[in-house]
Amino acid sequence: MSQSVRRALEVVELLAGTPRSPSDVAEVLDTHRSTALRLLQTLVDAGYARRLPDGRYSLGYRMIGLAQRAQEQFDLRAIGHPHLVELTAQTGCTTHLAAIDNGHVVYVDKVEPTDSPRILSQIGRPVPLHTASAAKAILAHLPSDRLDLLLDGWAFTRHSVSTITTREAFLADLAAARERGYAIDDGEYEDYINCIAVPVRDATGDVVASVSVTALRALRDLDSLRADLPRLLQTATDISRDLGWVAT
Repeated sequence: MSQSVRRALEVVELLAGTPRSPSDVAEVLDTHRSTALRLLQTLVDAGYARRLPDGRYSLGYRMIGLAQRAQEQFDLRAIGHPHLVELTAQTGCTTHLAAIDNGHVVYVDKVEPTDSPRILSQIGRPVPLHTASAAKAILAHLPSDRLDLLLDGWAFTRHSVSTITTREAFLADLAAARERGYAIDDGEYEDYINCIAVPVRDATGDVVASVSVTALRALRDLDSLRADLPRLLQTATDISRDLGWVAT
């Protein structure tokens, strides 16, 4: 990438955060103010920046149109699917991509290994919030008001001996998942299946989805699944980056 293109992109990212003066831009880019002014004017001429009455610069209105058109290309399932295929090949496990949809957490994609028994999860169907690691990995990072809305009236039905059956215990489980960076389902819905999941972020840094690996306990116990955590985390990072997330 040429230096001028790189600098122009850096300026766009700067202006996306807050309006900047030419001196601010010059300082961040470690360049002369005249160079910063030329970059800013080039962006203004193209519609990607605009000069404010106080002399500072912000993003231009053309960026709104570009963002709206680009958003149509960012379909979560389309973006995530090749990553799930690779993760399944690496781990030999069933992999899921989950997201919030109309007040539920649903699987938006699923990839199964060809040489293992099938896991009876279905794309598009809601998952039990208090048992599925794919749900926990998302809920653990939601603002408290959104979490309260999802859990309002939720029945913590027991499905196995390890099911979490109270809101207080569930919130503690979410806090633990948030701290360690991944959520677990230790046979909490079906006692012969376990699963681990990690969050996926969008361009704003918000957690909008999760990716998980699931296996029959007879084939792989929870400790065995944890051995694949680095691959799982890398997959979540790759999907997040494809959604526009930039690690800080």
